[in-house]
Amino acid sequence: MEGTTPLLNAEAVGDLVLLDPLTEESLVQTLQERFRRHDIYTYIGNVVISVNPYRSLPIYTPEKVEEYRNCSFFAVKPHIYAIADDAYRSLRDRDRDQCILITGESGAGKTEASKLVMSYVAAVSSKGEEVNKVKEQLLQSNPVLEGGPWLSCRLLSPQPEQLKLRQDCGHYGYLNRESSSLPGVDDAANFHAMQDAMRVIGFSPAEVTELLEVTAVVLKLGNVQLSGSFQASGMEACSITEPRELQEICELIGLDPGTLEQALCSRTVKARDETVLTTLTVPQGYYGRDALAKNIYSRLFDWLVNRINTSIQVKSGKQRKVMGVLDIYGFEIFQNNGFEQFIINYCNEKLQQIFILMTLKEEQEEYIREGIQWTPVEFFDNSIICNLIENSTSGILAMLDEECLRPGVVNEDTFLSKLDQLLATHKHYESKETQNARRVTDTSLPPRCFRIHHYAGKVTYNVTGFIEKNNDLLFRDLSQAMWAARHALLRSLFPEGDPQKVSLKLPPTAGFQFKSSVAMLMKNLYSKNPNYIRCIKPNDTKSAMVFTPELVLAQVRYLGLMENVRVRRAGYAFRQLYGPFLQRYKMLNPRTWPRWDGGDREGTEVLLAGLAFPAEELAFGHTKIFIRSPRTLFDLERQRQERVVQLATLIQKMFRGWRCRTQYQLMRKSQILISAWFRGHRQKNRYKQMKRSALILQAYARGWKARRTYRKYFRSSASTRVANFIYRRLVQRYLVGLAKNLPPLSVTDRTWPPAPYRFLDDANQELKNIFYHWKCKKYRDQLPPARRAQLQAKLCASELFKDKKTLYPKSLQQPFRGEYLGLKQNPKYQKLHAVAKDKLVVADTVRKVNRASGKTVPRLLLLTTEHLVLADPKAAQPKTVLSLSDIRGVSVTRFSDGFLALHLKETFEAATGQALPLHITDRFSTRFPKGDMSITVVESPKAGIDGPVCKKKGSNKMEVLVH
Repeated sequence: MEGTTPLLNAEAVGDLVLLDPLTEESLVQTLQERFRRHDIYTYIGNVVISVNPYRSLPIYTPEKVEEYRNCSFFAVKPHIYAIADDAYRSLRDRDRDQCILITGESGAGKTEASKLVMSYVAAVSSKGEEVNKVKEQLLQSNPVLEGGPWLSCRLLSPQPEQLKLRQDCGHYGYLNRESSSLPGVDDAANFHAMQDAMRVIGFSPAEVTELLEVTAVVLKLGNVQLSGSFQASGMEACSITEPRELQEICELIGLDPGTLEQALCSRTVKARDETVLTTLTVPQGYYGRDALAKNIYSRLFDWLVNRINTSIQVKSGKQRKVMGVLDIYGFEIFQNNGFEQFIINYCNEKLQQIFILMTLKEEQEEYIREGIQWTPVEFFDNSIICNLIENSTSGILAMLDEECLRPGVVNEDTFLSKLDQLLATHKHYESKETQNARRVTDTSLPPRCFRIHHYAGKVTYNVTGFIEKNNDLLFRDLSQAMWAARHALLRSLFPEGDPQKVSLKLPPTAGFQFKSSVAMLMKNLYSKNPNYIRCIKPNDTKSAMVFTPELVLAQVRYLGLMENVRVRRAGYAFRQLYGPFLQRYKMLNPRTWPRWDGGDREGTEVLLAGLAFPAEELAFGHTKIFIRSPRTLFDLERQRQERVVQLATLIQKMFRGWRCRTQYQLMRKSQILISAWFRGHRQKNRYKQMKRSALILQAYARGWKARRTYRKYFRSSASTRVANFIYRRLVQRYLVGLAKNLPPLSVTDRTWPPAPYRFLDDANQELKNIFYHWKCKKYRDQLPPARRAQLQAKLCASELFKDKKTLYPKSLQQPFRGEYLGLKQNPKYQKLHAVAKDKLVVADTVRKVNRASGKTVPRLLLLTTEHLVLADPKAAQPKTVLSLSDIRGVSVTRFSDGFLALHLKETFEAATGQALPLHITDRFSTRFPKGDMSITVVESPKAGIDGPVCKKKGSNKMEVLVH
């Protein structure tokens, strides 16, 4: 197992298979350490060990249920919910009937464990009205089946008169104890809980009433007192001392008092063809009375169990899956052990036997049968003890039945003597006689006792009462009296009392009945998949969180936990037939999915080969695959779950695709049909509309033609024709007059004659604009190219500098020449012609600001259509040649200076075909050799006429003074 699993802990492992070193002391110490931490559950493989804390722990909340739901057995902390979930999922997913065997001593917490298992299964199982009803009935069965103690006490509280009971517990012989209630137990609340549970299970009010009446009969039978007397024949006879109790009993069950009194005080004996009525002595009468009370109570409990089973049974015709929870009395060793302890311990021996056979012996035999290498583990096989008790010819139970049926004087001494003779050499049986024969001195074994060496240890049984308790006879007269009662429930409990079914056959003994019941139980358990919960009692005083190592060690030994751990370490945790295994996991390998055509074993080998598990984790038997560790199985199951999700997603995708395609086809067919009908409907309506429109148009056309023919004869149209004529005449006069009085063609003349009439204002304004634009075009067309270029430059300058730069109005009157240096006349500048090969735009002297010192130097500026050249005026040599594509912008100030800043390093006009952007600003930034410099232009009289004055203000600021 991985290091992250909660089962690994250096001090207290969660799974004893991981315990190292493995000794009885280390095992008990581990249980004690976990118990101290309130971890009361521990694993041995898939076996759960539960140590009773004798207190409530917060580990059974709904959140815990969700934590263990559908979770791997070893992926979470050990808990009883884990084995319950594993059994439930095995029942649900693998369709295998389950049984959960809960074993341990009395007081180890077996009943509470069974409740927890049932409550968990009820919480996680499927929902539904019928399912929820059955789950609730199952959970409510515990209060009903455990309701005997407080039922008897609560019946004595105020009840309807029909029960004829008193409220004094001391009045009733069967309840006349020192204390009729336990401390901390609320009998009233438990009684009401039992009533609610019976209502949930489905008991009718009549059934509840009958149940209470029968219980009241049992209580009142204990108060029937007998007295003895001698008849004339000299034989002793008994009679009822106080008939009141008998009378009330008969009123409750609808029986004649004389019938019941005769059944209690006498007995009918049939010999051949004769029937003889014999009287009973007082002891015999009390025996019959107590036997009747015990039988009524026992059969009433059986009736309750059958009634509950009827309520929760599966309806016929439905598939049945069974999960059985066996909560049975634990092994008992008292100071004085009698017949009851004998049969209880016999049952526990059988449970230990099935545990041995199913988890130890069968495991080893299966490995050998499958051809798997296996190191045998020594274990104690208690079948010899079971045979000692149940052997049909020489077993203790068989000898006891034989003594009960033997004529003559029969008592426990003859029974013990017979055992000593038959079992003298048996190594698991001893008594005073056998010890004397072996010359063994043992003062701990008293007379009239025998000792059996059980798997849990040696137990000494006192044979006193064995014969009487094994007979457990109920006189036929009492059965017939109960059958004669008019009480439906009581009558149904004694079917053998029917006179028509009288049988001379003796009823089976208690031991025989118990042996048969155990055999049926074992057969039922063998047909199920077992899950084990081994309960341990930590102390004898039932004190909370008290751990007694010696007591726990004794239970560890007789529960066989050490052998279980050794087998789990040496064996394989999981095994399954090849067919079901391949069918379950074949989707994990592409070669086996979706279908494998070869043999099951070959398919399993191919499947696991593709999953790359370690070779030591797998073993291939003749018919089964074996997996050693649970971790490997859980890895396999996890991969399957992931693959199932993928396949489910694929199936869902295919289904959704099919559904969408089907819906689309239906919608498409419907759309085509609807479209066809709609187009037909639309065309019909269009045709009708067109037909109506044509008729209307024809009617209007005929009417218009008729009106036009006769309109000249109508007087009402004369005013309109006169008004139209006048309007056209006024417009004609206006246009003719305007043509004769057009303003001059000078573009500076903006005069225009006014409109003579107000309705001509808009037309007059439009004609004015048209005429002015026409004059401007005529003026531009007659200009020479040079003059046109000059005016375009002025227009551009006006758009750039008008109302933005102070110097603009002063320079407006000066004509732009461009070439101010006289390059052609001055031979000194002939060298510059070679540099400026393209068309020259501007040539002038400028002063360049030195970026290093801020001082200005004279330069010649030549601007062509493609380049900008700065040259030395003295040598007429070019200093800087810039392509206009390297200039991204120009900045000037708003003052009357001629300061100009060029922004370089990016192509703009050449790349975009747009004019360079002009920025009129007093502040801008430039890059000097030592870094970026912030430039501030200030208009000041301190500036020289020849050029600006530059002053540095720190390392990254400069102030430029302009005139």
